[in-house]
Amino acid sequence: MTITLNNIGRRFNRDWIFRGVDHTFTAGESYAILGPNGSGKSTLLQVLNGSLSPSIGTINYTYQDKPIEVSQVFNYLSLAAPYLEVIEEFTLSEMIDFHFKFKNYKHGLDKKQLIELLNLPKSEHKLIRYFSSGMKQRLKLILAFCSDTPMLMLDEPTSNLDAQGVDWYLSLVERFATGRLTIICSNQEHEYGFCKYRLNISDYKN
Repeated sequence: MTITLNNIGRRFNRDWIFRGVDHTFTAGESYAILGPNGSGKSTLLQVLNGSLSPSIGTINYTYQDKPIEVSQVFNYLSLAAPYLEVIEEFTLSEMIDFHFKFKNYKHGLDKKQLIELLNLPKSEHKLIRYFSSGMKQRLKLILAFCSDTPMLMLDEPTSNLDAQGVDWYLSLVERFATGRLTIICSNQEHEYGFCKYRLNISDYKN
């Protein structure tokens, strides 16, 4: 998946969050969108994944040299973000089954292996509402990493994770991010240190 931005801008009311973004996100590469809290990183990510429309400019998606309509981008995307909720009335097992009705597992994986990767063997039938914030974050990440999509987008991926959780996240990056267009929104270097390219949202303020 390749995403091409031409003079993209987004505003709320009369205030521009960012404008004049010309950038190409190339298939198989890793990118970090950087900036302080409240700077517009998450807003740009939502424009990139098609859940927000730009106020100005155009955005084009291609996959294997074929154009993709913005309404279909979600089929090619895995996302983990603080504002993305899991269904708390489900058990862990039910949440995994529900998610993979819409996505395919990466090759060689199944539900049992996902639960092993989560290191939550006794929580398979536990309601998600009783999960800690760190357990919920691990679940969001494992669903994103282990879905067979060409594009992976992560917003503040290690929020609510302890030091051991950060190491676990980096092991997922090493194993499951290779070969995908990977975009990380972050202001913490340990989350995006592996990214080849950096885009600072502050460069697009007016």
